[in-house]
Amino acid sequence: MPAKIYRPAKTAMQSGKAKTNIWVLEFDQEIPRKIDPIMGYTSSADTRQQLKLTFDTQELAEAYAQREGIEYRVIAPKDPTRQTVSYSDNFRYSRIQPWTH
Repeated sequence: MPAKIYRPAKTAMQSGKAKTNIWVLEFDQEIPRKIDPIMGYTSSADTRQQLKLTFDTQELAEAYAQREGIEYRVIAPKDPTRQTVSYSDNFRYSRIQPWTH
């Protein structure tokens, strides 16, 4: 069963970088989900899909996957790019867009 190893991004409700330095090994869906006809619940017989393993480093996650014989792929994290914008730039004479209310 294939798995993916990735570093989770911070949530939209998060201003800090908590829990973004860990690496997660998560199994892919192997058996399609079924919809219960009576209640409408979505269920699956694939229990590995519910499993998330966390590691301190990418190397530890890869070593675990190799030791257990798990086919895996690594998704590289994307670091955010910060734009430094000054408040005084809103009132610059050489501003491209006109400043209006």
